[in-house]
Amino acid sequence: MGMNELLKVWEQARAEQQSVRNYEIELPLHEAARIEALAEMYERAPAEIVADLLREALQELERALPYVQGERVIAEDEFGDPIYEDAGPTPRLLALARKHQSALAGRQTA
Repeated sequence: MGMNELLKVWEQARAEQQSVRNYEIELPLHEAARIEALAEMYERAPAEIVADLLREALQELERALPYVQGERVIAEDEFGDPIYEDAGPTPRLLALARKHQSALAGRQTA
């Protein structure tokens, strides 16, 4: 989803609530005022605006992480050319995210 799609979502019905983890953050007044303005414009809670923007920023950051060709061939494309593992930061980020998601989910059920 891009920012344009996010704006469309805000204009539509509220999305289904997922399991959440609360974080306390401090924002400069300029950014806080823009969050409040978006919340008023789209009739959303400021926390929902922050969560949606953060979610989109994390997805964009993940897409921007560089691919680094590893040494191991993990597949072949439709032309029979080798596809090499990603030795860049993406696999590590995804593995660490799974680890932390598992730990956070375990704390919620405990």
